[in-house]
Amino acid sequence: MAPTLRVLDLTQAMAGPYCAMLLGDFGAEVIKIERPGTGDQARGWGPPFTHGESTYFLSTNRNKRSLTLNLDAPEGVEVLHALAREADVFLVNQPSLASLVKRRIDYDSLRALNPRLVYCSITGYGFTGPKAEWPGYDLIAQGEAGLMSFTGAEGGEPMKYPIPIADITTGVYAALGVLAALNARHETGRGQFIDLALFDAQMTWLSHVGSDYLNVKATPRRMGNAHASIVPYQVVRAKNAHMTIAVGTEGLWKRFCAVVGIEDTLGADPRFATNRLRNENRAVLMPLLQDILVQRTAEEWLPLLEKADIPCGRINTVEQALEDPQALARGTVVELAHPLLGVARSVGNPVKLSETAVTYRRHPPTLGEHTSEILRELGHSDAHIADLREKGVV
Repeated sequence: MAPTLRVLDLTQAMAGPYCAMLLGDFGAEVIKIERPGTGDQARGWGPPFTHGESTYFLSTNRNKRSLTLNLDAPEGVEVLHALAREADVFLVNQPSLASLVKRRIDYDSLRALNPRLVYCSITGYGFTGPKAEWPGYDLIAQGEAGLMSFTGAEGGEPMKYPIPIADITTGVYAALGVLAALNARHETGRGQFIDLALFDAQMTWLSHVGSDYLNVKATPRRMGNAHASIVPYQVVRAKNAHMTIAVGTEGLWKRFCAVVGIEDTLGADPRFATNRLRNENRAVLMPLLQDILVQRTAEEWLPLLEKADIPCGRINTVEQALEDPQALARGTVVELAHPLLGVARSVGNPVKLSETAVTYRRHPPTLGEHTSEILRELGHSDAHIADLREKGVV
């Protein structure tokens, strides 16, 4: 059995902790290093709170141990250096290189202690370019990367996603980068520096829209829940709820017409004969379809559409999504015993590995919960640990 990878997580908020949690799910031992007294800033982000714990913090910090450490104190840096000598991965989201150098936790300082260390920095803009070392925020990244310019209702103002997609995307890319660097280390025997930026990661969401502009100078416009190229492919209203329908091919269009009962009317109308024509005439077609769909409930329409193999779904609330039988069958909800909450629940890891399945071993830690335990592992006596606490080092 391969030795467990050790990850030192010196990050807070969302992007870095999310990366560290993913690595922990995959089996790494993760030590979350937090400042004494306050810890990760996300511990204070709420409401909601439960038993004094932020549910925001609970969402990204399972499979970790918490060590409080004052890195402004030389003895705190010594503890971190002792951990770094034996670590495989170091995660940090401090944008100021000068601050990292001052505390001797920059890449060059830690590489001198451990040449095999994979050092991953997560910042707003990275360490190169005119905005290098500027602080990074999810909202700003969403705006600057262009996403908000075409998100929202037609004719409305730019709209952000209600979840921190730039943070989460950066966390996922950071985990990919770390795994790639660890794989390269098998060949070279050396670690390396990874420079991850929220701005860069969010830019990848431009995807085909970016290709549209780069290749033909086409720019998107806000279209609400409609698709720019496929009709009908959007949110529609049933009698009692909203649904999604995705009629992406001509074959699906014919089957859709049969289900809805419009083969001889709209289905035979030359204005809607092909997807290109339906696109050109969507302003005429969609209100006519909507008038038909609103006459039945979602519970009536969805079985008929599903039987005809037409992609469709109900617009679920968060409660309905998390309690969906498919979500439950796939292990989407993770439950871990917690000393304060009784049970801490979070959304699970989506990666299903056949041989080395992800594991959920540790609850999101309380602040400094494992400080004494980790220091003892480093050889510190109980008396010395008490002295470090008295000095405010831990």
